[in-house]
Amino acid sequence: MTISRRSFTAGLAALGAAPLMRPATARAARGDELNILCWEGYNTDDVLGPFRDLNPGATVRAESGTSDPDMINKLRAGEVNVWDLINLNQPWARGQLYPSGLIKPLDKERFMPFFEKMTPEYGTPPYPLAFAEDGELIGMPQRYGPFSFVVNTDKISRATAEEQGWKLFLDPDMAGRYGILTYDNWNLIHMCLTADLNPFKPLDDAGFETFTDVAAKIFAGSKMMSDDLVAMNTALINGEIDAYFTGGTYTASPARLDGMTQIRAITPASGPIDGKGGVVWAELTSLVNNPDASPLASDFLEFVQKPEICKAVGFAEGTYNPVAQMGDPEVFAQWDTDELDAIQWDSLEEESANSVEYDSVADYDRLMEIYTAARRG
Repeated sequence: MTISRRSFTAGLAALGAAPLMRPATARAARGDELNILCWEGYNTDDVLGPFRDLNPGATVRAESGTSDPDMINKLRAGEVNVWDLINLNQPWARGQLYPSGLIKPLDKERFMPFFEKMTPEYGTPPYPLAFAEDGELIGMPQRYGPFSFVVNTDKISRATAEEQGWKLFLDPDMAGRYGILTYDNWNLIHMCLTADLNPFKPLDDAGFETFTDVAAKIFAGSKMMSDDLVAMNTALINGEIDAYFTGGTYTASPARLDGMTQIRAITPASGPIDGKGGVVWAELTSLVNNPDASPLASDFLEFVQKPEICKAVGFAEGTYNPVAQMGDPEVFAQWDTDELDAIQWDSLEEESANSVEYDSVADYDRLMEIYTAARRG
């Protein structure tokens, strides 16, 4: 299995130089070329094919990244001259890309009307992280989802899992009954939450000691570790484990769509960050500040707002996610009952309300050292 889009294994402190990658073909006239750097989904034929049909003769290319920092590195290394659009998780556009001049504002007259039909958390008012501090619109939201842990509800009820939250994995009775989906950056976040710490704020010495203890306990109690979500879901279904640490709608959805609805992503009912224990990721797609900008970039960003393309993006690559555009009845109608159940639409609003926004881990380097030592131990 390739590195998961949610693993974020590259260090957040590694936002420095990266090798420059050039397209395989020479750059054509900019009106006939579009290069997209993205998480998987936007690079599928179901998305790119119809856009190519609308733009015959255009060279439309998309490359999937392995981490947000890695993709940012590409732009920092000079690839603003290569890419026209970049699709990253929510903190980066406002926190890194726009202040560094790597992305540029969108046309508000063209794109603001789309917010009026988004789900409440993204549309009314418009999603704050889509805007820079100076008020410019710097990205359009689309896929999102809560990301905490996953259980087999035949073994652990949803109510019990939500009530116990992260403490479930510190219960001595759970030893040998859970796996760890090794999406390292998410593991850091979730181990902090298990330790009643805020991973998005600097920790003191006592916080590091608590994290060290919790990380050791969680690794010691796990039965299996893998970065393969299919392997984790299979182990849940087969009864090898009853839960896995780190997961969400994104990872549980394939099993649920196959009818295994006892596999359920859980968002804790409470936690250490303003009373919340869950984390929700969202993606923003932005215009790269390419000095030789392609006019197709804004066209593509508008194109992916179309109902059938929203569905293609949300149901790409064997994992399924809600999209912000589902507040539009025409978009919502693209999903059938089973597909809505796969993405846990019944609890999505509640889970989102119990979650904080994904952000960068403040003490990433030190926490990763502790995490790596605990994993080896």
